[in-house]
Order: sequence, then structure tokens, then C-alpha cells
Amino acid sequence: MTPKERPFLFRVREALDQLHPAERRLGDFVCDFPGELASYSASELANLANVSNATVSRFVKRLGYENYEEARRHAREEKQTGSRLFLTTSTDTAGVQSLAAHVAQGIANIEGTFATITDSQIDAAVEAMLASRKVWVLGFRSSHPFADYFQWQMTQVVENIVSIPGGGQTLGEHLVSVGKDDVAVVFGLRRRVARMEMVLSAIEKSGAKLLYITDEGVAHRQGAAWHFRCQTLAPGPLFNHVSAMAICHLLATRAIERAGAAGRTRLRGIESFGDALEEL
Repeated sequence: MTPKERPFLFRVREALDQLHPAERRLGDFVCDFPGELASYSASELANLANVSNATVSRFVKRLGYENYEEARRHAREEKQTGSRLFLTTSTDTAGVQSLAAHVAQGIANIEGTFATITDSQIDAAVEAMLASRKVWVLGFRSSHPFADYFQWQMTQVVENIVSIPGGGQTLGEHLVSVGKDDVAVVFGLRRRVARMEMVLSAIEKSGAKLLYITDEGVAHRQGAAWHFRCQTLAPGPLFNHVSAMAICHLLATRAIERAGAAGRTRLRGIESFGDALEEL
């Protein structure tokens, strides 16, 4: 990777130890709140970091940029990756967000998410999973626990469902087995891994039905049978994932309802073994 190809924040962190005191203060500020540089002029940033305009100019040149505007364009591009660092501002740290603010945003996220999803879409996705040869569930980074949770809940009524990859496994060992009679549930909440597009393309080429669950920042995926976009706005520095959990819960509940007698028989069997083995 050439110096010009290095991410904005990588350049800042790499330069910190070589900066003069005022520039170092600015560098520390930018590392904590990189979105400020993406959003404000050089003078506004200087005021926020309590340094001079000249310090801002020297700082961006030390990072390898011709001028402040070039640095700001690069920061804006990096902001689009979904890093929460770029969404946090210095004013966010001025006080603690109230309980009411968090609750209100969570409710708004759920309402905003389900306003774009219909009952028929939920039913169709559930019916496809119940009728499939196998259900594959996949998620990386923050999406990984949602994938595991969804697989755990759905196994109540779907016998052949697996969360991939397992410990010590590679993804290729599973993707090679995905076929046209399968359903793949992919959680793609930001920040997504670099090879996500390749994974999704491989699933689509296999002929399997794709259920893609993402945040609101992802454009509708034409190749997906269903694409549910979760609203993840939050008053604090972290994404709010209550709507993603709500979708998992709705799909699993609807699957139990739709599974009918066969589903109830499986549930009774699970409970019987739980009692016999004294597991719970």
C-alpha cells in the first residue's frame, strides 16, 4: 500500500509520535472525532481543537495532503465505510444521553424498520426456510452474534440450519455446498468485511434464496429474495441494534406459528430430551 492509498485515520495515527505539541493535540482530537474534519472548515476545526489555522495547515501537509480540502475529501470517503468514530462529535461527550433519549430512539428505530417490511415478506421468508433443504446463517463482526442467535432460535422448528463458519473453519468449506434448494440468511450490519460482496455473489450464483439483513445505509440488493434494512440510529457513540433483534424475534416466532403440528412435535421432543438429560 503506497502512502497515498493509506486510510485517513491510519495516516494520523502513524504521524502522532512525530508531531509538534500543538499538532499532536490536533492529531489526538482528530483520532477521537475524525468526523469533525469531514464536516467542518479548517477554521472551525482549529477552534474546536483549540489550535491555530497555521497548525491545521501544517498538520494536513505532514499527513501527505496538498491542502485541507484534500484531507477533508479523504475523511469524507472514509466516513462512508460506516465507522462509528466518524459519527461521533466532540459535542456528544459534553453530557450523558438520557435514558428517555435512548428509549425513544430505540422505539423510533423499530417503527422505522418495520414500516418498510410487510407481513407477506415475513411469511414468504419463513415459508422458504421451513421448506428448504438447508438454511445457512452468516454474519461477521457485530453481525456474528445476531447470526448465532437467529440460528439458535430457528433450530426450534428448522432441523437443518447452521451458522457458518464454525470455529477453525473457512467459509469456502460451506459455500461450496450451498445449493438452489437452500436459504441463506446473511447479516450485513456495518461495518461489513471487505469480501462481503464476493460472499453475496457466490450465494446468488448458487441459486439459493438470499435473505439479507443490513443497516439502513445499504442500497436495496436486487439479487436478494428479501432485503430487510434495520434503522440503527443512536444518541450515543454506538449503533443501536434493537431493530435487528426485533427482526430475529419476529422471524423465529412466525416460523414456530407456520410450522404447525410438525413444529410442535419437534418442540415437544426438544423439551422431552431436556427433561430426561436434566440439562435445564
